[in-house]
Amino acid sequence: MKQALLMKIEGDSLERALEKQLLKLFETLPGLASECKVWRNPAAADKSFDIMGEMKLRTGDKVELRVECKDLPRPSQFPYVGLTNAFRSDGTRTIRVPVLAAPHISPRMAELCEKHGWSWFDLAGNCRLVVPGALYVERTGLAAVHERPKPKANLGTAASARVLRALLMADPVQQRWTQTSLQKACNPSVSMGLVNKVVTYLREQAWVSLDDDGHFFVSDPLGLLQEWEKDYRYDRHRQLSYFTLLKGEELEYQLATLLNSEGKAAYAVFSAAEREAPHVRQNKTWLYVNDAALDDFETMVKAKRVDSGANLVVLIPEDDGVFYENRFRLRRALGRTNPVQTWLDLKNAGGRGEEAAEAIWEQCLKPEWKGPPNV
Repeated sequence: MKQALLMKIEGDSLERALEKQLLKLFETLPGLASECKVWRNPAAADKSFDIMGEMKLRTGDKVELRVECKDLPRPSQFPYVGLTNAFRSDGTRTIRVPVLAAPHISPRMAELCEKHGWSWFDLAGNCRLVVPGALYVERTGLAAVHERPKPKANLGTAASARVLRALLMADPVQQRWTQTSLQKACNPSVSMGLVNKVVTYLREQAWVSLDDDGHFFVSDPLGLLQEWEKDYRYDRHRQLSYFTLLKGEELEYQLATLLNSEGKAAYAVFSAAEREAPHVRQNKTWLYVNDAALDDFETMVKAKRVDSGANLVVLIPEDDGVFYENRFRLRRALGRTNPVQTWLDLKNAGGRGEEAAEAIWEQCLKPEWKGPPNV
C-alpha cells in the first residue's frame, strides 16, 4: 500500500505541489500563519526564484523565502546565490533566505544546505527552515511520497572499497587524479568502468571536485570517510577465535614470519589502533589473515581454535583490499592496517571500538587532512 502512494512529479506540477507544501508548513507556525503569503514566480525565464514565501515578524521585519525548486537536486550542482537584506526608512528590514525545495532532500543535500546557509523542505514535510534570530523549524524522518532514483554506485562493495582506499590513502588533501592514475593505484586491481562509476557518483555527491586542469581531488576526505562507513560491511569478514601460549616479542617474531608466506596478514582493529594511536588496551591480539596464510599462521604461532578464552582474534577478509598500504611492512615486522581501514573496523567492532576509533580520528586522520586542497 505504501509503495502505491509513491509518485513521480516534475515541471509545473512540481512547483504547484511544492507551493502547497510551503503553505502547509506556514500553517504550522504559531502566531505567524495569518501573516504569510506564498506565490509562484510568473517569469518565464531568468528567474531569481521559483516560489516566494513571505511572512511578517513581530518586530516588523519582513522575511522573504526565495525558493528554488529541483526535481532531482545534486550536491555537485548546488546553487550558490548571495542575498542581501534590504533596510527601510522606518528601521525595519527584509530578511532574504535562500531555500531549496524538492520531492526528496537526501541527507547529503541537507548537510550542504546547512553548511552554506540554505533552508530546505520536501514534499513529505521534512524541512529545515531557519531565519537567523527569529525562526527555526526542523522536521525529519517523514516517509518519502515520490519515486527516488537508486544511487549509481554502491560504496559498500569490495570493489568500490578498493577505489575509496586509493583516494583516501594518497594524501587526499593534495593528490590530483585522472581516472587512469586512480585505476593504477587500486590494489587489488579494478576495472576502468568501476572507477568511472565510483568517481562519477562521488562528483555528483560533491565528495570529489575538479581543479582548473581537469584533474579531480577529494574535496572533503573526512566527510567521504564518514559516508563510506555507513555502507561498510564489517560483518562480511569471517571471525575466528584462537588461543596461543606465545606472548610478547616471541609472538611478534612468529607473526613477522608471515611476511614470507604466500598469503597476507596484518595487525587489525584494536591491535592496529594500539600501534597507531594508543588509547584502548586489549588483552587480545587482532589480526587480518587471508585464507592462503591461515595454515601458516596456525603453525607458526601454535594457535588452536577455541570457543572461549581466546587471546587471538583473526578476521578472514572478504577482500585483500584491507591490506592496502599496510604500515611498516618493510621493517621485518608484521604490518598494521592503514588508519582508514582501522577506523572503519573499529567503528563496527563493538566493545570500546568507538572510543579507539575516536583516537584514530583525532590523532591520525584529522591532522593529515586538516588543510584545504590547493586548487
